Amino acid sequence: MTQMSETIDIAKLEQTARQIRGHVVAMSHRAGAAHLGSALSCIDILVAAYFGVMKIDPRCPTDPLRDRLILSKGHAASALYTTLAMRGFFDEKALETYGEHGSKLAEQPLPSGVPGVEAATGSLGHGLPLGVGMALAGRIKKQNYRVFVVMSDGECNEGSVWEAAMFAPAQKLSNLTVIIDYNRWQATGRSDEIMSLSPLAAKWESFGWRACEIDGHDANALIAAMAGDGDSDSSDKRPRAIIAHTIKGKGVSFMEDDNNWHYRAPSAAELQQAQMELGLVSA
Repeated sequence: MTQMSETIDIAKLEQTARQIRGHVVAMSHRAGAAHLGSALSCIDILVAAYFGVMKIDPRCPTDPLRDRLILSKGHAASALYTTLAMRGFFDEKALETYGEHGSKLAEQPLPSGVPGVEAATGSLGHGLPLGVGMALAGRIKKQNYRVFVVMSDGECNEGSVWEAAMFAPAQKLSNLTVIIDYNRWQATGRSDEIMSLSPLAAKWESFGWRACEIDGHDANALIAAMAGDGDSDSSDKRPRAIIAHTIKGKGVSFMEDDNNWHYRAPSAAELQQAQMELGLVSA
């Protein structure tokens, strides 16, 4: 089992995030796959978790004492696959099979077959209940691992989310952290226009969670929030909710905050332009 050093190279994390974005755009182009904007918005969250916070060993992906991360917004699977590959869970060459018939790297995570993927997700509203179960199991078994659940903002429309949100504080699941990728878009429009999400942090607090709002593309802020820096009261057993303000399509100028990239895959020319913007190829 390995854990991140207290000294984290933020510049290296940012470079890793750019490389992951490059892979994800290429995967969308190659597979003709949708949900690219949603994948790009959560990459910094995943990098901070896997490279900065989580207690994991890629050589032992089923270690019972490992920290766990559930990507509840399974439509962003390409971001998770790439992060896992770059963290050493499997060969990066496998990313070239993303979205192909028979590939284990399906457009939404399968229940087994990909090292590091904790659960099949994509039917929104299920990831948090699963995470609650894992966190409760750890507490009952007296196993010192943490559970992280990355959700979309639109997922907060689901009733199952709020049932789980009531249960977790009642069970004092301080080993559970939710990170909400608040990119302010859903499939058909702005999140706050479809359902009344704001004030989102206050909603989680009212359900008995410790809640904070951060810049979801700031590696330092993400790591501090996920690590629980500043928590001085060891008797506080509340779970934690992090509202991470993000930009859909982050990292590629012509994709940022454009909901068309919930559906579109980039052309060869658009892929080249994106890779240039990310600093991964030269003009």
